[in-house]
Amino acid sequence: MRIALYQPDIPQNTGTIIRMAVCFGLPVDIIEPCGFIWNDKQLKRAGMDYLDKADITRHLAWETFINNRTSERLILMTTHGSVPFTQFQFKPDDILLFGRESCGVPQNVHEMANGRIRIPMQPNERSLNLAVSCAIAVSEAMRQTGLYQKLF
Repeated sequence: MRIALYQPDIPQNTGTIIRMAVCFGLPVDIIEPCGFIWNDKQLKRAGMDYLDKADITRHLAWETFINNRTSERLILMTTHGSVPFTQFQFKPDDILLFGRESCGVPQNVHEMANGRIRIPMQPNERSLNLAVSCAIAVSEAMRQTGLYQKLF
């Protein structure tokens, strides 16, 4: 299982997600361009010393990521998803893709996803924080696939 961030905007979210990924033993793909400079102090503050431990692959563009991906299934977390994340059947080698905080992902990325899933929320609410959404989805995916058992 991998986490992929599509052109992340906010360094604090990216740092927090990387920190979580290290704690769960998951690699992270960063699909550039980012909305911040990679050595941003806010990224370092949120990621702390976990940034040095992280398995991060940076891709210069979406096309580079697609050409280098390691799994057949690309699962997009989106507020436009039709399937709630708890009803989706995750696989251990899925790539969980998260869009930009400001605008998600473009239509061509939606079309390439093998699954488009969402986290149910109260009506009329826009979205959750990206790092929170990532933690919710990763937790359920790891629970379903038994990846948590490898941590014990």
